[in-house]
Amino acid sequence: MKDPRSAFPQNLKAVIFDLDGTLVDTANEFVPVVQGLRAEHGHDAMDPQRIRASVSNGARALVSLGLDINEDAPEFESKRLRLLELYSQVVGTIASPYPGIESLLARLQAKGIVWGISTNKPRAYTEPLLARLNIQPPPGSVVCPDDITNRKPHPESLYRNCHDLHCAPHEAIYIGDHLRDIEAGRRAGMYTIAAAYGYIEENDDPQGWGANAQALSSQDLFELILGTQ
Repeated sequence: MKDPRSAFPQNLKAVIFDLDGTLVDTANEFVPVVQGLRAEHGHDAMDPQRIRASVSNGARALVSLGLDINEDAPEFESKRLRLLELYSQVVGTIASPYPGIESLLARLQAKGIVWGISTNKPRAYTEPLLARLNIQPPPGSVVCPDDITNRKPHPESLYRNCHDLHCAPHEAIYIGDHLRDIEAGRRAGMYTIAAAYGYIEENDDPQGWGANAQALSSQDLFELILGTQ
């Protein structure tokens, strides 16, 4: 629910989303990728929910989870590259926007509010994913780690979004399903919404991230963003 103590943008011009676990449900693509990597190394399939919960932590975390190895292991990099190779074969084939997202984007467009994406997902995978999904209206800004020096939770990517979208940070909302998303948004001076419906690990608590509001489902975003419009 929205925090009444926090200031919602008086002149909302842009809504910026994290990608995986916030705008688009991509976990169903990563589950078979991790299971396939495990099978290549003689491991049985693991609980798919453990994989889903770790998707927002990136490829390195998925390799560590799937193969139970540390990042400093000599063979780690080759395993990471193999996971990305497997993912490149399926990117965009199973993923889909969360329920209500496209209706929300259409309503934002009708109100003259633009939208963008700030993700830690490399552009090599972000672009084919978005191309296959063909979300309409299209984003006015997509910022990947390739485009910046400092990844989230640093606010650099959000400043880049705001530049692209011709708005000030206090005129934008940022939505994400990880603590680093909320930290980045807060550091940028944005109103933040925690996507508690995303890829949340069992020991994590979105209520403790310090977001201005929390969406328990993707459909909640409509009311949280447009309820005052």
